[in-house]
Amino acid sequence: MILGSTGSIGTQAIDVIRRNPDRFRVVGLAAGGSRVDVLAAQVLDLRPEVVAVAKGSVAEDLQLALYAAAQKRGYSSGEYRLPRLLAGPGTIAEAAAWPCDIVLNGIEGAAGLASTLAALDAGRTLALANKESLIIGGPLVKQRAKPGQIIAVDSEHSALAQCMRAGTRGELRRLVVTASGGPFRGRSRAELQDVTPEQALAHPTWSMGPLITVNSATLVNKGLEVIEAHLLYDVPFESIEVMVHPQSAIHSMVEFTDGSTIAQVSPPDMRLPIAMALAWPDRVPDAAPGVDWTRAHTWEFFPLDNEAFPAVLLAREVGAAGGTAPAVYNGANEECVAAFLRGTLAFPAIVDTVARVVSEHTNDSGSPAPAGGGLTLADVLAADEWARTRARELTSG
Repeated sequence: MILGSTGSIGTQAIDVIRRNPDRFRVVGLAAGGSRVDVLAAQVLDLRPEVVAVAKGSVAEDLQLALYAAAQKRGYSSGEYRLPRLLAGPGTIAEAAAWPCDIVLNGIEGAAGLASTLAALDAGRTLALANKESLIIGGPLVKQRAKPGQIIAVDSEHSALAQCMRAGTRGELRRLVVTASGGPFRGRSRAELQDVTPEQALAHPTWSMGPLITVNSATLVNKGLEVIEAHLLYDVPFESIEVMVHPQSAIHSMVEFTDGSTIAQVSPPDMRLPIAMALAWPDRVPDAAPGVDWTRAHTWEFFPLDNEAFPAVLLAREVGAAGGTAPAVYNGANEECVAAFLRGTLAFPAIVDTVARVVSEHTNDSGSPAPAGGGLTLADVLAADEWARTRARELTSG
């Protein structure tokens, strides 16, 4: 089951699956509904049992697109059998519980939480590209997940899982998460003031959606990944480091107690960690090209500039606070990124505004209080909505 099939993760997963038809079969596809023609082509190519679209209004458009695409391919009337079509809010979570072995959650943002919970509750192995659902759900997600049920798709967390195979849990000293540094690496805070959306969307290494691309530019994405690493691997925040590595060849590293550091190295291609997640713990041959070891390479590492890019420090504080604080961090950030892309918020003000919303959440008695071990889905959704509303208030001008 592929959730977010028309997005970057979904389309790359389909490429891996198409090249390995003897190993994988797609039983279902789910998407928001903004790329109906792409979804229709995927349905005809993969012949899933079920298709879900979050926008109920595009159900008829999808059916028409399917008929049109089928006619172009020369199918006669009645030759192509339509899959079961689910449309409307909640249907992607319904698809996540569909009978299958693996659910790949490639939905963007906090909207993926319901699908994560549905897949876990249905007993599916969850290949998780939607880091936000783990981060904002925190203990709620972890309580529902059985050991080994969540497999990371993020290149950094896939790299950590691969490196951790080199030693025992007791031999692990620290995780080192690498960051490309985004398009503004080396700039001071003052030099970031006039950054435009076009500049922020020009990532030097990866091709991603607008939200995650801006998050990579602010390093909010790296902050989220630090929280994700903490939750996935039960490693304390003080044992998780971030290093800036512009070439994005080393996707993360693990240091062991004897002083050894094991690194996972490959060209920046998401098909490799996607394939690892789909086949875990096995590898898929030729999932992506390897490093060309016949030519010279120069790989650089720099410490993180926390003054210019304070998002990671803020994420550590939020992650340590737990409860609904991560949901506030994430929800406020998504609204601030939207404001930045609209041109109503300066680039440095994205994280500044998130920090203000997080502070109000913690200190203002009028905001939702962080929940402890009894965290519920209602708590998370309420905190997310409060944070979004407050962020919109602060950025509406």
